[in-house]
Amino acid sequence: MAATSEHRDVIAQLTEGIASLTSSERWRRYLEFQSRFHSYSFNNVLLIAAQCPEATQVAGFQAWRKLNRFVRAGQKAIWILAPIRYRRDGDEDGEAERVIRGFKFVPVFDVSQTDGAVLPSVCSRLEGDDPAGDFARLAAFASSLGFAVEDRELSGGANGDCSHAERRIRVEIRTTPRQRVKTLAHELAHMLLHEDFADRGLAELEAESTAYVVCRALGIDSGDYSFGYVATWAGGGEQAIVAVRAACRRIQKAAGEILGSLPGAAERAA
Repeated sequence: MAATSEHRDVIAQLTEGIASLTSSERWRRYLEFQSRFHSYSFNNVLLIAAQCPEATQVAGFQAWRKLNRFVRAGQKAIWILAPIRYRRDGDEDGEAERVIRGFKFVPVFDVSQTDGAVLPSVCSRLEGDDPAGDFARLAAFASSLGFAVEDRELSGGANGDCSHAERRIRVEIRTTPRQRVKTLAHELAHMLLHEDFADRGLAELEAESTAYVVCRALGIDSGDYSFGYVATWAGGGEQAIVAVRAACRRIQKAAGEILGSLPGAAERAA
């Protein structure tokens, strides 16, 4: 199925939804919460990615406790570098200067390794059933391209994942049928677009935008989840809107390929 004006209209609806969300009080509260997390250096980002590729939010043991979350027993720490600072004698005004004299490894943990209070979120999982059997039809599309779709109980609140090396997609079995349809559409986009990628944020934006287009064609409004997901991975409302527009062709192509495998999808979208 080629990219259509209907797809472009749906992508426009996506950007409008992102703009509305990111001007809301809910978004302000979310950003206020996020400000409690450190911004890590490029080297530390590489260290985190090497040790825990699926990490999304990391903090130290005590930092998680202050947020009323607790690292589960037996979790393996992610080791990053922290500066060692000491005070140097001050100048004639008597002010001491803090100087970095080296670095040391310190442990941090991803949110998936913790339990406790629910964290503020701008993504609401979808409610509802799958009366048209869309999950099975999407799974058949994956199978036609040599990917197995597996039902799993995934850790850390993940809804799904895609492995090109193992040729498989896993979907969280404990979520609602409608959420599972959206998740599988998201992972199918990863399957089609992201065997190799340099920017995870962009990859997640493309996958969720594709899922939004596919779901709308299937009569599912995933905006309560997709708007926040895209905005958070893109780093903000305006950034998300610019990035979605820049990736529009890739999103349309992936959505068209997925929907083209589903008999009757075009009629349902009409």
